[in-house]
Amino acid sequence: MSYAADDYQAFREALGNDVQPLTKSRDKIALARNQTSPSDAQLARRESAQQTSRDERDFLSDEFVDLIGAHDPIEFRRDGIQLGVLERLRHGGYDAEARLHIMRMPVIECRRAVFGFVRDAYEHDLRSVLIVHGRSREDDGHSNIVRSYLNHWLQQLEPVQAFSSAPARQGGIGATFVMLRKSERARSRNRERQQKRRG
Repeated sequence: MSYAADDYQAFREALGNDVQPLTKSRDKIALARNQTSPSDAQLARRESAQQTSRDERDFLSDEFVDLIGAHDPIEFRRDGIQLGVLERLRHGGYDAEARLHIMRMPVIECRRAVFGFVRDAYEHDLRSVLIVHGRSREDDGHSNIVRSYLNHWLQQLEPVQAFSSAPARQGGIGATFVMLRKSERARSRNRERQQKRRG
């Protein structure tokens, strides 16, 4: 008799006569799981993650963009915005009320940061902000890829009225000045001030 047969025989004797093998189709064990409700903290984290995802997807796309030349400035103005506003922005005529540094960040993180920064700046009634993204010598360098996406994203954000590469003394092609429109709250305050002056 082989060792395997000896082992099997010893195993059967150890089990005794009361043990029967399970059939394949029946006699399955039902595992009852304790269903616990998520905690308040878990629900809050889930809602925050879903809201963040919704916020990002609602406004900014991460589809393929054409790369801007590494040495080409970027600029944009919406219809109705005077050329003088863009000219002043291009020459650093507005002080940056806030700055965002996204140098060496992965593109997806840049996207989140830009979205949140513009949203927060608008909600706090800031008008002129600066985004520092760095510059590349090559068109396909990381900083230039980010800058090409930034050019695309800023045009998607409704509060953005205009933007332009910064003048050399304030970062040049490695930074972008952004002009935001006035919030309804800021417009209302301006109307109240004007009425008080008249009245």
